[in-house]
Amino acid sequence: MPRAVLFDMDGTLIDSEHLWLEGERLVMQELGGAWSHEDQAHCLGGPIERAVDYMLAKAGSELPHADALERLLVVMEELYRERPLLWRPGARTLINEARDLGIPTALVTASWRRLISIVEWSIERDLGRKAFDVTIGGDEVENTKPHPEPYRAAARALNVAPHECLALEDSPTGAASAQAAGCRVVAIPHISPVSAAANLVVLSTLEGCTVQHLWQSVEV
Repeated sequence: MPRAVLFDMDGTLIDSEHLWLEGERLVMQELGGAWSHEDQAHCLGGPIERAVDYMLAKAGSELPHADALERLLVVMEELYRERPLLWRPGARTLINEARDLGIPTALVTASWRRLISIVEWSIERDLGRKAFDVTIGGDEVENTKPHPEPYRAAARALNVAPHECLALEDSPTGAASAQAAGCRVVAIPHISPVSAAANLVVLSTLEGCTVQHLWQSVEV
């Protein structure tokens, strides 16, 4: 069994990529540009700063980066608050299993703290208990995904080694981060494909999976 289970947020734990598509389209309209599924896939996994740079360049906008970033964050805050929490298949069961087994859990995401707080509140209200021992946001590390720092920071905060952690991701960016940190990685691609590699297995769904099954499915 792993010493800890580390969950990505958007697209892995919760079904929220449609919210990001809606939010990004709205901001792009305000910038005078258009936003497609291909644009979303290009920016999948964060960091949000990179997505904003891409949006400004695509729209040919001279709006300051900080202003565009703030606008996107405000839009996403509104969407997260207004829309119901949607779980990705199998994710809710895995969190509950890890909590029941006493396995520490962490949320490791490129999203910023102000967005994490909304989602964490929704998740804990749905579960009826605390979901995560540690949360690591993209604005709380010097180097966000695909750099290994977020996953290393989560492992350190939980007082475990990265190679003792099971990481769950849906994007190539996130999977690369967890793999580089030394975690065992299970990828469940949602929008962009992820290739299997050392310490990384690719599954079509978490539905019906247990923590032990996932841990043992990754070859090391």
